[in-house]
Amino acid sequence: MWITPEEVLMANALWVSERANPYFILQRRKGHGRGGGITGLLVGTLDVVLDSSARVAPYRILHQTGESQIFWNIACGSSRKEITEHWEWLETNLLQTLSIFDNDDDITTFVKGKIQGIIAEENKSGKPQEDEDPGKFREAELKMRKLFGMPEEEKLVNYYPCSYWKGRVPRQGWIYLSINHLCFYSFLLGKEVSLVVQWTDVTQLDKNATLVFPESVRVSTRDTEHFFSMFLNINETFKLMEQLANIAMRQLLDNESFAADRSLPKPCKTLKNVSALKRDLDARAKNERYRALFRLTQDERLDGHTDCTLWTPFAKMHVVGQMFVSNNYICFASREEDLCQLIIPLREVTIVEKADSSSVLPSPLSISTKNKMTFLFANLKDRDFLVQRISDFLQRTPDSITHFHICHCFQENPSPSTPPSLPPSPPVLGLGEMPQNQHYSPSLPTAKKGLLQIYQQDVPEELGPKVTREKMKEESWNIHFFEFGRGVCMYRTSKTRELVLNGIPESLRGELPFDANEMATHPGYYGSLVEQAMGKCTLATEEIERDLHRSMPEHHAFQNEMGIAALRRVLTAYAYKNPSIGYCQAMNIVTSVLLLYCTEEEAFWLLVALCERMLPDYYNTRVVGALVDQGVFEELTRECLPLLYEHMQDLGVISTISLSWFLTLFLSVMPFDSAVLLVDCFFYEGIKVIFQVALAVLHANMDQLLSCSDEGEAMTILGRYLDNVVNKQTVSPPIPHLHALLTSGNIPPPEIDIFELIKASYEKFGSLRADVIEQMRFKQRLKVIQSLEDTAKRSVVRAIMTESAFTIEELEELYVLFKAKHIISCYWGASSSAAERHDPSLPYLEQYRIDCGQFVQLFSALAPWSCGLHTNTLSSRLFRLLDQNKDSLINFKEFVTGLSGMYHGDMTEKLKLLYKLHLPPGMFTVIETLLTRPWKECNSLKDYKYYLRMWAKEKEPKKESIKDLPRMNQEQFIEMCKTLYNMFSEDPMEQELYHGIATVASLLLHIGEVGKKFTNNGSKKTEAQLPSAVDALQPEREDSSGEGGSGQSLVSKALAEAQLETPPPTAAGSDEEAKDDTSVSSYSVVSAGSLQCEDIADDTVLIGCMSGDAVDRRQGSAPDADWSITFEQVLASFLTETSLVDYFEKKHDIQSKMTACKSLRAVERQTSTSSDHDFSLNTH
Repeated sequence: MWITPEEVLMANALWVSERANPYFILQRRKGHGRGGGITGLLVGTLDVVLDSSARVAPYRILHQTGESQIFWNIACGSSRKEITEHWEWLETNLLQTLSIFDNDDDITTFVKGKIQGIIAEENKSGKPQEDEDPGKFREAELKMRKLFGMPEEEKLVNYYPCSYWKGRVPRQGWIYLSINHLCFYSFLLGKEVSLVVQWTDVTQLDKNATLVFPESVRVSTRDTEHFFSMFLNINETFKLMEQLANIAMRQLLDNESFAADRSLPKPCKTLKNVSALKRDLDARAKNERYRALFRLTQDERLDGHTDCTLWTPFAKMHVVGQMFVSNNYICFASREEDLCQLIIPLREVTIVEKADSSSVLPSPLSISTKNKMTFLFANLKDRDFLVQRISDFLQRTPDSITHFHICHCFQENPSPSTPPSLPPSPPVLGLGEMPQNQHYSPSLPTAKKGLLQIYQQDVPEELGPKVTREKMKEESWNIHFFEFGRGVCMYRTSKTRELVLNGIPESLRGELPFDANEMATHPGYYGSLVEQAMGKCTLATEEIERDLHRSMPEHHAFQNEMGIAALRRVLTAYAYKNPSIGYCQAMNIVTSVLLLYCTEEEAFWLLVALCERMLPDYYNTRVVGALVDQGVFEELTRECLPLLYEHMQDLGVISTISLSWFLTLFLSVMPFDSAVLLVDCFFYEGIKVIFQVALAVLHANMDQLLSCSDEGEAMTILGRYLDNVVNKQTVSPPIPHLHALLTSGNIPPPEIDIFELIKASYEKFGSLRADVIEQMRFKQRLKVIQSLEDTAKRSVVRAIMTESAFTIEELEELYVLFKAKHIISCYWGASSSAAERHDPSLPYLEQYRIDCGQFVQLFSALAPWSCGLHTNTLSSRLFRLLDQNKDSLINFKEFVTGLSGMYHGDMTEKLKLLYKLHLPPGMFTVIETLLTRPWKECNSLKDYKYYLRMWAKEKEPKKESIKDLPRMNQEQFIEMCKTLYNMFSEDPMEQELYHGIATVASLLLHIGEVGKKFTNNGSKKTEAQLPSAVDALQPEREDSSGEGGSGQSLVSKALAEAQLETPPPTAAGSDEEAKDDTSVSSYSVVSAGSLQCEDIADDTVLIGCMSGDAVDRRQGSAPDADWSITFEQVLASFLTETSLVDYFEKKHDIQSKMTACKSLRAVERQTSTSSDHDFSLNTH
């Protein structure tokens, strides 16, 4: 490519001149191509270690003038073909012009200007740059694609120098981190090491320091471990690795490909060697930390943060911390943990005012809210810019106050726009189509208050002291509200947490955890969801109906239809809003607790926060989040209670108990009045409280658990302990606990005060940090998701092992290859999106499907029938044959069915498959191609009953007799003969096979002719049509000496010449490419007449496309419509030839094919030659 002219002082250092004229020199890098000796090895090593661009572009063109020692680099190329085109252009367009100039400086100026003009014209006419990646980074991306054979869709994120430990020897090179792969390349003194690892294959990622591997990164897969060390910045590299691995796990979980953020603002200054993707991922990481710190919605995007101080009126002091501004919030977090935290929704802001600066209070900024609170920030570095950004967000905030002050100036706020981010909205109703509110209306009792207020009972007299204590709690909270504010904008301090741990009064329980911002910005959203969701029959609604009466049946609020109906509406609305989660058991228990203290709409939005932010992935179809936290809990147990951990692992108890504890937040295993206090703490502190309490429960029962001999005994001990965790301060009537049946024996177990348990959990395990838990969650997520993938693989194999002759090991390897093709389509594109082909609600066998293009690739690599270029045609026919539901996709079972017949069927089964491949739908005729189109269904939503019907049909036994197969016409028979010829072309016994198929084809032709005599029109056409059939097989045969010679000899000649037709000329290639090309025929089988169509199948070549004498010779040679044969006749004919019988009875080993297919996925390799990817001219 042409490059901006760069000055070169030493033109011949490490370069070899290949062409020259008075003004230009074409050079090749030493060590590139064949030969080079020790100098070439040293230069190649130097290029790799120093990341030289010569590794990507080993050819260049220099401009020189006269005797000058200064040269100008004006072009570079990765191949001889590319650089030769530039050289020829220079000789053709510039040499004659340059000879006119007298002054060397004028020549140089003219050449530089011409090259810069060409570059500008290319940039102007070409497509605009998608990003602002620096030139050095683009070179590295080009190098990565070239070295590892990646397509343009594979985007490089960053690359770093490091060492890869191969055995005990470190290999210095470069690690390339792309969106989907980790790649490493090293070339030292002729030794090449190349490694490619898919992120979806990574099972563990660790940063450790040992004597053998000092400060290294370990990347583990199912098969091996890779160690990398000697990073310049190991922390940055490891964080990026973690982020990319997390994206891959999300891809496995949700089947969603990575989408770059196109709205990312451009940097103020060019960042050296930092790609747009790297900035995108850095921004995502900051957003995730910001959302986790303040527990905000997933669509909240951090705009920026700055150091500042906040005046705290309750402490009469300025607190040092950071202000964060995003699209819907202004937040503050103190530098000292738990000192002060503040969340201000922008919709609550009324005034933003810049006060006068002073030495005591530099750059102050006050923000006032609707509830009459004013927050004073100071020590802001760029106050004017910050105020402008807040102003911009306020103008886009719906329902914000209609005015705000900036710099003491009154400004009108334009009419509020649409909310920047809404949950997936229900379809918009037209005018006059308002729902009739048949299921939900604001007048319902549950729409105004919680169920406890509706079913409030009189407090017994014996609870008088408890009522007094409850009122004292309420008074304490009222005093706190007066000092720290009330609602979402309150100052959150250590004192707030202390009050939460001491218990929230029941009258305030529904208010404190609730952030009304999301509900206020989407008025009417819940009601609209309910109206559209109710009445629909789905798998989620069936499960909800089944669990409604199991939700706290001991509580009087859910012993009547009002509570049950409210629970049904909330769960159904959420399942409709988020179909990827739908409904999961345990959601009903948590939601029923929320409905006790909140209105329906508040309970709905709290459920949204719980499922999507506070307990991510907990309630999806595979409860991945709960399994991840179960792994975190095991790791915490090993660190905090090592002795107990070893014993519990032997018993297998931890994995059993923790799942129910975490999924229901202890609501299903503790008395309600005690568990609800843990829910209070959870909404304030997050998941760390649940971990702390779980550890405290194990610690309190350590001695008894250590003496247990089996799992059942340990479960009984823990169950009895949790049953007796009581809340002695509650004023609610006692609610019977269903798990009290675990209590046995004459001596009642001691009661445990829930407040004492919470206090003990903070004293013993309060050092747990949220960021540490997130780090542990990442490690466990890799293990859990890969473990679930392994479980899915085993389930699929078990489901089809009885229907296939492949071994379990072979089926597992085939599944891995099949799934890899599906995963690749997620990020390298396909004819249909991967999301359309993946439905997590379906059985494992149906979840992954591939399209025709991917099937062709797998078939070509794995099938025992190799047909050269005809393989693609054959595989396309097999795909259409296997695609029984005509959705242009096949699942793993269908894929294995096709392969199993080829590898393990007897001769009859193999011939039957081959026979069917040349009948519809395997082989399309022209008319079928025109009429058959992959129409998409208008309504793609199918309920579970549809899949049950499909499953029932699949279970019905299907027996197909060879007599049920349709007859084969002459056109299809000719195609089958050509397929057989191509199958035999690479066999060691090809001559015997050619002779056999010629004999069989001739015999079947005569059988078909004889069969015509039994049809209405057959007797008159017998002699006329036989030469026509032979002509179709052999369009260019010479005149035969007699009719008797038109049997086996004519068919043999036709088959022998079938592969001599040359394909149409392709685009001109380089010299070295032309030398390696081989010509293999494409076949014409159908006469389309005057049809004009663009939808003809890929495996159909029209005779009408031919020209000249060939067309004339084919006139009148259309296949005979009355000619046909049966499968029995084909089978009987094949049995007459021993060579054909031996060929189809021969067993094939798929293991070698699978090994070769795996090698195509670019696993580790090491060679002692120069790079295989060099684009040099190879002379043979």
